[in-house]
Amino acid sequence: MPRILTLTLTLLYCFPAISFGQIHKLSWITDAQTPPTGEFEIAPLSHWQANLDQVVTTRRGWEKPASRGSRSVRQIIEQRWLDYLGPLATQPRTLPKLEVLERKVVDQVERTLVKYEILPGDFVEAYILKPIKLQTKVPGIVVLHSTVENSIDLPAGIDGRPEEYHGLGAAQRGMVAIVPRNYLWPTNYGIKPGEMAADFLKKYSESKGMARMLYDSLVATDILEAMPEVDSRRLGCVGHSLGAKEVLYLAAFDKRIKATVFSEGGIGTRFSNWDAPWYLGDSINQSFHHDHEELLALIAPRPFLLIAGDSADGDRSWPYIAKAMAVYKFYTNKPAIAFYNHRTGHPLTKEAEKRSYQWLTEALNHSP
Repeated sequence: MPRILTLTLTLLYCFPAISFGQIHKLSWITDAQTPPTGEFEIAPLSHWQANLDQVVTTRRGWEKPASRGSRSVRQIIEQRWLDYLGPLATQPRTLPKLEVLERKVVDQVERTLVKYEILPGDFVEAYILKPIKLQTKVPGIVVLHSTVENSIDLPAGIDGRPEEYHGLGAAQRGMVAIVPRNYLWPTNYGIKPGEMAADFLKKYSESKGMARMLYDSLVATDILEAMPEVDSRRLGCVGHSLGAKEVLYLAAFDKRIKATVFSEGGIGTRFSNWDAPWYLGDSINQSFHHDHEELLALIAPRPFLLIAGDSADGDRSWPYIAKAMAVYKFYTNKPAIAFYNHRTGHPLTKEAEKRSYQWLTEALNHSP
């Protein structure tokens, strides 16, 4: 019988043990939690401004309904965004059957190309990478690729800039990674965003393109979680550029994700092309007057690292971190949210790559 998975809203978003390894001991964490100087400087806040007339100052005020039958601030924000994304975001999912297309061993890593049905009549491919020698369950990483013609080949370590080989890199560091293809690529080689988005929106007219990306990443997480080699309590995600956009939504709406690295995705809805039809469409700037600090707040208290390069993200991204940090501090005085700006443009740098692995390793290898 197929395994049916449903995304549900919980009454209370509980974290009985707030402990995320040694993140607070990383040599660069203090700088990464210090406001940048200049025009975009803003100190971390001690409250969350839910709306014009509601200020939240405690975890209880964030998590618990004000009265019986009502919803908490957190639940209101979560439901607001899910309603905006459309029904596909919460559609029940069936764990797909994987067809193995290819299997190779590279640098002590088994790299398997699989194919599966993501939606009725719609098939996608993904790479699964894992160390060839595993003696115990290990963390799992969902790796979402950037806007490159060769899609999943890049993070799988087959072709492209080594700084973005996050799937291969995770496996080389003892983790299991899944690298699914984004729906804008009809095959693994060649993006057709306008055509693919138009086709999707015709079939699923009540959902945003971002709802499709969220759904696809949720299915990838389902596959990863079901693998016998993976510790389902230690799942993370990482993405650069387009992939960063996806991991933001995955982490916000899937509490299985315990650590996230977001690189140069444009955290603000006006920082990059969030209004493209394959993401959120024109309404994000015209009628839906909310921004992504709300999604960062939904991720709290799970570790989140924003990597900027003064392109899609930069010092102007700091206020989003500062606002979310207020919610993180409802849980612990050592918040696991950080910001690093390498200031060299959009491409990921060697130092940023290094910090990505440090962040995921410290968060997932020591999580409860």
